[in-house]
Amino acid sequence: MYHNITGSFRDPSGFLFTKDGILYRQINQKYQENYDRLIESGLYERLSKAGAMISHEEVDLDAAPIPDIKYKIIKPKIVDFISYPYEWCFSQLKEASILTLAIARRALDYDMTLKDASAYNVQFKEGKAVFIDTLSFEIYQEGTPWIAYRQFCQHFLAPLSLMVYQDIKLNQLLRTNIDGIPLDLASKLLPLKTRLNFGILTHIHLHAKSQQRFADKALKGPIADAKVNKQAILGLIESLISTVKKLKVKKFDTEWNNYYQITNYSSESFEAKKDIIHSFLSVANPNSVWDLGANTGEFSRIAGERGIKTIAFDIDHGAVEKNYRHMKGNQEENILPLVMDLTNPSPSLGWHHSERNSLINRGPVDLALALALVHHLAIGNNVPLNSIAAFFSDLCEFLIIEFVPKIDSQVELLLSSREDIFPNYTINGFEVAFKNYFTIVEKKLVANSKRTLYLMKKIGS
Repeated sequence: MYHNITGSFRDPSGFLFTKDGILYRQINQKYQENYDRLIESGLYERLSKAGAMISHEEVDLDAAPIPDIKYKIIKPKIVDFISYPYEWCFSQLKEASILTLAIARRALDYDMTLKDASAYNVQFKEGKAVFIDTLSFEIYQEGTPWIAYRQFCQHFLAPLSLMVYQDIKLNQLLRTNIDGIPLDLASKLLPLKTRLNFGILTHIHLHAKSQQRFADKALKGPIADAKVNKQAILGLIESLISTVKKLKVKKFDTEWNNYYQITNYSSESFEAKKDIIHSFLSVANPNSVWDLGANTGEFSRIAGERGIKTIAFDIDHGAVEKNYRHMKGNQEENILPLVMDLTNPSPSLGWHHSERNSLINRGPVDLALALALVHHLAIGNNVPLNSIAAFFSDLCEFLIIEFVPKIDSQVELLLSSREDIFPNYTINGFEVAFKNYFTIVEKKLVANSKRTLYLMKKIGS
């Protein structure tokens, strides 16, 4: 039974589908000449061996989803978790942009061009960005411009510039602009001083003006007939690379990125908590972990160091940025830090609400970590305990969760500026709510603290 991946329906060159749970890509006859050049030229081999592009193998299936237009079927190497640009921190988006430009530059060496520069063509695997769209290449035609230029600027340069010059949270605009941030909008939002930056002036401000000028006009005469040689395209790509590399977030101190420096745990409690998590992981023995509220990933690394593929989610962009920089500096391959607000998680987006999957639709995961999180959801955001338990039951089979009582200083801080309207926020009320969805496998008090850690298993799993 075939199941088409709806996010790839726009490309006439081919599409993704699954059969018996295995991912395949059909390459249509329309793309035959370009695919053959990609393979025969050596470009695919060079990129895949360098780890810049996802590798694949050609396979024979008994039948294809649409056999009348099929040229070949390939089986790409699997990416463990599909993430989206609005879930990335600044450094992730920057890495993905430089990878895209490097591939565009390399393609020209093989007389090919990158026709798509979408941020959605990049994923993160084993600690680094990798290009995943085999059908994004086409044979270079002398004199033609780089058709993916505007797309690159909208998907990468505009959000990166806004994150640097305005606020690191502004890549969230990609969530409401699935085809990239419009350049006229980015130009209006960027401060006046960015017009002194030659790269941003050229590729955003003047680019936006050019778009507006010719938006409703058919090009005629010398402009329409103008030819762009390969050297000019290389110059454009080099200019973009230079512009992107110079973009740096110099300060990203945010509300929670120094959490471990202000927490009320003693060093003994901190180590005791780690020991409990180690023991719970040994009991559950998961292959995949989502750390919900991971901050800078201190506890995510307990799973990652055991070889478990771990996604470290946090609402705080600064904390995710620190986590990612730590991950890159230590060459960690099992941790993927991502930005996620659990009170407003990534929804299903795009045509028919199916081009980009929601957080829940990308699960379930074997085990979720919810450490020092429940009080923020229940007291900080007024989410009832039963609703929290139901949400977690949709996400995971096993759950390691921490209950922080009202007598803990962190909860006292939350309640200091509001009325206590949470009579059920007690350890008994917590257990009653979660027992509707989970069985408690183990329960341990964290030494020298008032906090309790639970290992739970979803009922019926």
